[in-house]
Amino acid sequence: MNKGAQVRILSIVILLGLAYLLIWPVPVKPAAVEMPEDAGFVGDFVENTALDAAQLIPLPGQEIGPEDIAVMPDGAIYTTSLSGTLYRIDGVEPVEVDQLGGRPLGLKAGPDGALYIADSYRGVMRWTGPGTLDTLVGDINGAPVIYANQLDVARDGTIYFSNSSDRFDPETMGGTKPTSVLTIWEQSDTGYVARRTPDGRTEQIAEGFVYTNGVALSPDEDFLLIAETGRARVHKLWLTGPNAGRQEILLENLPGYPDNLEAQGDGTYWMAFASPRVPSEALMPYPFLRKVIWRLGPAVRPAPIHRGMMVQFDGDGTILRTLQDPQGRLGITTGGKIAGDQFYVMTLDSPWFGRMPVSDMP
Repeated sequence: MNKGAQVRILSIVILLGLAYLLIWPVPVKPAAVEMPEDAGFVGDFVENTALDAAQLIPLPGQEIGPEDIAVMPDGAIYTTSLSGTLYRIDGVEPVEVDQLGGRPLGLKAGPDGALYIADSYRGVMRWTGPGTLDTLVGDINGAPVIYANQLDVARDGTIYFSNSSDRFDPETMGGTKPTSVLTIWEQSDTGYVARRTPDGRTEQIAEGFVYTNGVALSPDEDFLLIAETGRARVHKLWLTGPNAGRQEILLENLPGYPDNLEAQGDGTYWMAFASPRVPSEALMPYPFLRKVIWRLGPAVRPAPIHRGMMVQFDGDGTILRTLQDPQGRLGITTGGKIAGDQFYVMTLDSPWFGRMPVSDMP
């Protein structure tokens, strides 16, 4: 082959490569946004290694992904796995209880003694024992709930739950982790919070979130806290009283992306950071560049950083304490709370969760 032919072939390859990077269709349609500058782990969030005291408790077999925790009225503690296995975890080792299927995320004990589940593939479920899984919410007015994430249950049985995206379905997009990255990278604000009343009526009560995640009721059930992962902030939605229906930002410009919220029951809440803020946030104002990066493939797309963190705060937004895992030993932390004399830290796709005596907490 002569030199001229080689040059022509090289030129064609370069042009094809440029065409791919510039115009190849991708599912992401980025919106231009300005994220506030990340101050990092300073002040209330100054670095510590408190989670080093947590023991890693492995799930049986090759299971991974104990996303959330539920403490039942009788003291039983449950978690689930990526494959949909339900475990009781208050003993020395997790014990398999049932096979639920789907991809269970949020878990919550109801006032009726049942376990309520936000399943990212199927909606809101109710479990009362092996073989008793029922779907309570699969759609709202005919529109499917495609990404149920977390939930809380009021004393009268009303269920509040988050739907992370009304655009991307994790069951068809490779699972919850890649779908969360896609949603946040795009900054699509189709996430919402809905409410199911005891008579079976379901309605959206708040919308316009970039990846809605954790939800938690106040002790008096007069407000609901909502974690908006894609904007690194937590909202307060008033449910009763003179402020009913008003929504305000309680915590903003957090140094990490908030995941599950868990009410401790004493007026305080636990929030997990799934990841610190990522440097690629600098590209949020530039939709075209974000499309190009997405075309380059998984190796260069943004991804969660393994650096665990649990934050305890109150209903006024005062940070009470932080427990951190700077080395990422736990993996991607998703939630946790105190149950009995133990503090549990749950994870997205690790083969374990963390457990430590309350006496070892700072």
